[in-house]
Amino acid sequence: MKYVDEYRNPQICRRLVAEIRASASRCYTIMEVCGGQTHGLLMHGIDQELDGVIELLHGPGCPVCVTPAEDIDFAISLCQRERFTVVTFGDMLRVPGTTLSLREARARGGDVRLVYSPLDAVQLAKSDPSREFVFFAVGFETTTPATALAVQQAASLGLENFSMIVAHVRVQPAMEAIMDADACRVEAFLAAGHVCTVNGYASYDRFAERYRVPVVVTGFEPVDLLGGILSCVLQLEQGVAKVENRYERSVHHAGNIEALRVVDETYAICDQPWRGLGKIPNGGLRLRDHWRQFDAAQKFSRVAMPIVEPTPCRSGDVLTGRIRPTECEYFGRECTQDTPLGAPMVSSEGACAAYARHARQRV
Repeated sequence: MKYVDEYRNPQICRRLVAEIRASASRCYTIMEVCGGQTHGLLMHGIDQELDGVIELLHGPGCPVCVTPAEDIDFAISLCQRERFTVVTFGDMLRVPGTTLSLREARARGGDVRLVYSPLDAVQLAKSDPSREFVFFAVGFETTTPATALAVQQAASLGLENFSMIVAHVRVQPAMEAIMDADACRVEAFLAAGHVCTVNGYASYDRFAERYRVPVVVTGFEPVDLLGGILSCVLQLEQGVAKVENRYERSVHHAGNIEALRVVDETYAICDQPWRGLGKIPNGGLRLRDHWRQFDAAQKFSRVAMPIVEPTPCRSGDVLTGRIRPTECEYFGRECTQDTPLGAPMVSSEGACAAYARHARQRV
C-alpha cells in the first residue's frame, strides 16, 4: 500500500533493531503515550526484539480508559430519560461507570446510539427536534477539532436539542504528572503522532528541558516506532534531552493552525479528573462560556457523585507505567476481553486489551 508498505519494510526494521542494540550501553526505559503505538509495538513484536535493551512502559494512551466513571454515570442517567438520546463512539459502550456501562444501560431500555463522527450527532438532532441528543465527546486533542466543529455547526443551525458531555483530555499535562510522580522510571518519551498532527510539538521543547528527557514524535508503523526508539537511545547515550520529529510526513512544528483556531474558539483549558491518575491541572477542556448552551452539564441537572475507580482493576498502575498489564494479578484470569474488570481491557486502544490480543497471536 502506497505510503504504508515502506514503513513496514523488514530489512529496514532489522537494520534499526541492530542499530538500537549496538547503540545502547545499558537498558533504557521509554514510555509511549498512545494506545495505537502500544498496539503497534506489540503487534510487530518490537517489545520482544528489544528485550533486555529497551524496557517499554505504556502510558495513559487511551482517552476512553481515563474517562471518569462520573461522566459515564451522567451519560447513563441522560439516556434513561424520556425523549433523550446519548450519542457516542463504539469504544465507550463497554467502559464501566460506577455500576453500569452504556451498553448495559441500553439493554435496560436507555437510548444510546453509535456514530462515526460528531457531525452525525448534529444531523440526528436536526432530523428529530422532538428529542434531546447528547454527544459524549471523548478523546485526546486529536478529536477536539471535530467536536468543536459540531458545536459550531449546531449553533449555525439554531439547534436547541443538541448538547455535549465534554470529557476531552490533554496529553502533555498527563506526561508532566507522570514525571512529577514519586519513583518515576521514564527516561524518554515517544510522543503521540496523531496528537502532534493537530497540536504540533513546539510545547514539548520546554517539557524536555524541564525534565531532561528526550521526546521523539513518532507514528505507528514499525519503522516509525523503531526510528523513534533509536532517536531516544542516541540522545540518552549522548546525555542530551531535546525534541525530535520522526513523523515528518504528518506532523509540523506548529501543528494544524486552522484546527487549533477552531478548538481555541470553542474550548478553554481546565483541570480534569483522569481515571486512574486523579485530577490533573490543565488536563482537560471545557466549552467556553459563549457555547455554554451546548454544555450538557450546564443544561441538565447532574447528581454529584464521587469519582469511583472500578475495583479490583489496577488501571492507575497500568496507565502510569508502574506495572505492565501482565504483572496485574487479575490479567488473563478474572480479567479478560470477555470479562473485563476495567477500562484498559475494554477499549481497543487500552494497554491490557493490546496485551490480551497480541498474546493470543504469539501462541
